Amino acid sequence: MNNHDDNQNQETILNVRGVLARHRLVEDLVRKQNLVELQRLLDQLDTEAMVQMLEVFSHDDRQIVWELIAENRKEAILTAMPYDTRVELAANFRPKNRNMVIRIFDLHEGLLRQIPIETKADLQHAKPIWIDLVMPEDEHLNWAQDVFSVELPNPTELTDLETSARFYVEDNGEVHLHSDFLLDRKDASRNVAVAFVLKKDTLFSVRSEELPAFRLQRLRARAESDYISDARDLLLDLYAADVEYSANALEDIYTELEGVGRQVFKSYMTDEEAAKILAAIAEEEDLNGRIRRNVLDTRRALSFLMRGKFLSETQHEDVREILRDIESLDGHTSFLFNKINFQLDATVGFINVNQNKDIKRLTVISLVFMPLNVLAGIGGMSEFSMMTQGIPWQIAYGCFGFGMLLVSWITFHIVQFFERRKVKRLSIENKKVLQRT
Repeated sequence: MNNHDDNQNQETILNVRGVLARHRLVEDLVRKQNLVELQRLLDQLDTEAMVQMLEVFSHDDRQIVWELIAENRKEAILTAMPYDTRVELAANFRPKNRNMVIRIFDLHEGLLRQIPIETKADLQHAKPIWIDLVMPEDEHLNWAQDVFSVELPNPTELTDLETSARFYVEDNGEVHLHSDFLLDRKDASRNVAVAFVLKKDTLFSVRSEELPAFRLQRLRARAESDYISDARDLLLDLYAADVEYSANALEDIYTELEGVGRQVFKSYMTDEEAAKILAAIAEEEDLNGRIRRNVLDTRRALSFLMRGKFLSETQHEDVREILRDIESLDGHTSFLFNKINFQLDATVGFINVNQNKDIKRLTVISLVFMPLNVLAGIGGMSEFSMMTQGIPWQIAYGCFGFGMLLVSWITFHIVQFFERRKVKRLSIENKKVLQRT
């Protein structure tokens, strides 16, 4: 670049500084005008001048300028920029229309620090402890495989349940684990398959969607100093976070079943209420089963790590602590299965009681109307007209109708008398049984 171009670039940079100063002071309308002018000036700078300008600007000015740079220029500018500044700018930069997420983390002063990755060159400069890929495209899988010489599976192909395919060690020392992690949502709870690859001092994780256990781990490792020391610590803490998340989901099941129990143990329940309760019980049973499967899978993964002698003595103790937590969760899931079955039986019992009441009503009605049917048949015969000859039909049929009502009333009370007599006899027999015991 000649002196004329340098002077021109310096002059443009000074103009940008002036616009930035006005940008902080003016009102909204004037600010918009300044932003338009600022963007016009930025479009005149080439990549090298843009890098020089961003290097000398303060953090706030740098962020303002970065937001105004055209999207199609940002990758070239990031590539030419020193690493530290690139990390700072890329932290708030996500290219539009990107369907994947690559998260790169390293250890910085005992804390987990995310390094935004936008180009393959960024991967080559990074020294990560954890590479987390969420629904990556083939291109980005190839980035990681080429840079780190590691075999990473496609997240859509993590459904093999064979133990030999889920936990194994490659000839080059790569440790592969395919585990299920719980995703508890109100609309639909499910287990999400996650592939882990442990190679030397780096942990790779590949999955199809975001998971609460991973979010919890990132928050802890960013906030607590020396929370993790290497990739194996990170892997164990992810499993521990999943167990903790499963325990929280079990507590939610307890709360939901308590609400269901208050409805189940009412003195009366309609069929509509019973149907809603059955749906709620089925949902909690499904979640409880997923939690049980999830912790079982975690136990298998931890047992594989212990048998493979991949862990230090301190990490072995951490694994034993996680396994004790899993053991306690097993007891809770078994208890919940029994509680769910009890509430299910109680609800079905209410439905049967309601059905029996309906059948009883129909039986009483049929008994009451049985003699009425006989009388109605007699009243419809021609002999009835002969028997009431000389009596006005209004009086004859009025007395006949009154007689039918009287017969039905007597029949109903006879049925009630025998029903009360039966209940009284059963009550006396129950008292005698209790006295004997």
